[in-house]
Amino acid sequence: MTLLNLLEEQLPASALSVALMGLAVISLLQYIHSTPEAQRRLGRRKYLTLGAQAVFTYLPSAAYGYMWGGMTGFLAGSVLLLLPPRPAWALYGAIGAEMFAGSLLSGYTWEQSLYFCLTPVLCGLVVYGLSLLSQVIRELHDTRSELARMAVAQERLRFARDLHDLLGYSLSSITLKSELIRRLIPTQPQQAVEEVAEVLTISRQSLADVRTVASGYREMSLEQEIASARSVLTAAEVDVRAEVTLHPVSSEVDTVLATVLREAVTNVLRHSRADRCVITVARADHGRVRLSVVNDGADPAHRDASLDSGSGLGNLAARLQAVGGRLTFHHTDSCTFRLEAEAPAEHTGTAATRTEEFAT
Repeated sequence: MTLLNLLEEQLPASALSVALMGLAVISLLQYIHSTPEAQRRLGRRKYLTLGAQAVFTYLPSAAYGYMWGGMTGFLAGSVLLLLPPRPAWALYGAIGAEMFAGSLLSGYTWEQSLYFCLTPVLCGLVVYGLSLLSQVIRELHDTRSELARMAVAQERLRFARDLHDLLGYSLSSITLKSELIRRLIPTQPQQAVEEVAEVLTISRQSLADVRTVASGYREMSLEQEIASARSVLTAAEVDVRAEVTLHPVSSEVDTVLATVLREAVTNVLRHSRADRCVITVARADHGRVRLSVVNDGADPAHRDASLDSGSGLGNLAARLQAVGGRLTFHHTDSCTFRLEAEAPAEHTGTAATRTEEFAT
């Protein structure tokens, strides 16, 4: 509009050239001020660029008059974009008031002066709003990209964690039972056949578990895991005592506690020379459920010989934290390892208590 006003006045070529140069400088400065993250990139230089825009806004107005008045709207928008809110809005109001007062002093009526005031004021709001909209859209796209990357990373972590928790236990069970079968074949072939059947059951269950991991849905039962732990530890010639007080809990908590027990049994098999293991499930304070696994033979120097010793305890801590629980574990002086998991139970009900004692 300023350019059309200048062309309509049929100014001399020299005056028009100077005006066009001024418009080009203001356009460049406005582009710099309206770009996303201008505050961060400009730093303290923003005061220099704002000063330059103010000079090219007010100095030519002495020669071109009302034709140049629209440029104050872009200066008002830049002030709102670059300065802190309080001084920005104060200067914004001052620019509008200056346009109104200047027009009155120049002999225009108050209606014309009001028009000359409202035009740059509205222009400044449009410049400010569109510039912010551009920044918000860019931040939205960046956020969506970051959320997509985080979702992929979380899914990879979930898949790796579930495979570790499932296959570590299953493969350890298959290995132990296979060793037991090899010892039984010469002297007790019938029992060896029974153990082979259990190995097949574990293998089929492992395959089903892997499929559920791939589908993203897996539900486990603490009660079933206790029975499985008894079978596997017994095959490893570990005396097992289970003191279990079962309470109704949510399926999610039940799955997490079952996972904790599975990993605890895997650690007993892989990282200790245990002769005895005690599994306890009981009600804790404030409507919480506590699972503890205590085993002897926990020599800190004894580690699994495989290249990857696993990251099960870290996985368990993350799982329990997700349901509002916590994981604690420590060694004692008597080479005993204690692992405790505590999580909230979402339901209450009559507890069924039972004590099971097993010995090889």
